[in-house]
Amino acid sequence: MDTDSSHGRPARAPLGLIAVFCLVGIVSASPALTDPIEGDVAAGKTFAEKNCARCHAIARQGDSPDKDAPPLRTISRRYPLDTLYEAFAEGIVVGHPEMPEFALDPKVISDLLAYIQSISEK
Repeated sequence: MDTDSSHGRPARAPLGLIAVFCLVGIVSASPALTDPIEGDVAAGKTFAEKNCARCHAIARQGDSPDKDAPPLRTISRRYPLDTLYEAFAEGIVVGHPEMPEFALDPKVISDLLAYIQSISEK
């Protein structure tokens, strides 16, 4: 066992190094964007067309009609998609100023997240 030579105590890793290892563990435990989200991509697209397109760009290209609403393809840069499941289930109350409060059914959430993943910028 390594010891701190000045005090005879076990040597400790610098706090910054410990923080890096913890962060790596958290990130590696989260599903990557490349891990497929199980859902019906076509159904998610249909939902996005009916409920999101008024404000958000819902395709792989193009600007959002509302300048304060990010394109859906960029959402995964702001939020890990796996964390959005709970937010969609409980009801999103923040976002762009015009975004309505809503809570979604689990199947709809999976479909929408699968669609967002399919158009996400890597």
